[in-house]
Amino acid sequence: MSAVLEQSMIVFRPMVEEDLPAILEIERAAYQFPWTETVFRDCLRVGYCCWIMESDDDMVAHGVMSIAAGESHILNLCVHPESQNIGMGREMLDHLLSIARQHRAENVFLEVRPSNEGAISLYSKAGFDEVGMRSNYYPAESGREDALIMARHLT
Repeated sequence: MSAVLEQSMIVFRPMVEEDLPAILEIERAAYQFPWTETVFRDCLRVGYCCWIMESDDDMVAHGVMSIAAGESHILNLCVHPESQNIGMGREMLDHLLSIARQHRAENVFLEVRPSNEGAISLYSKAGFDEVGMRSNYYPAESGREDALIMARHLT
């Protein structure tokens, strides 16, 4: 007798405005201070790289990234809590890095909350290093929280 593990079918596609209600649900499930619909609409309007990741036809993650002058900046990478800690964040990150390479970005930057240990671990394992800090960057329950700035050179 052998066990057969089902492999999820992962699909990436560009984000469209019709995705916003589902994206906002994921944001609210994952974050205490989620992005707003207006922020996502602005990112789409200015032409940022906005991507959806689906697994077996369910939206499980999204990512937003800007690219200009040889640099890429990951602005948002969010995985639904029910899909965290099973490699989905790494899949989304790898996709964004691939897009950055296609656009000939040499460096990728991002900010992350120091309290978000899971995300810091993900980024560190993907070759990102801490390069600085932004004071009082994020809203927090007790005021503001700093942001670690992480960077990776794309080779």
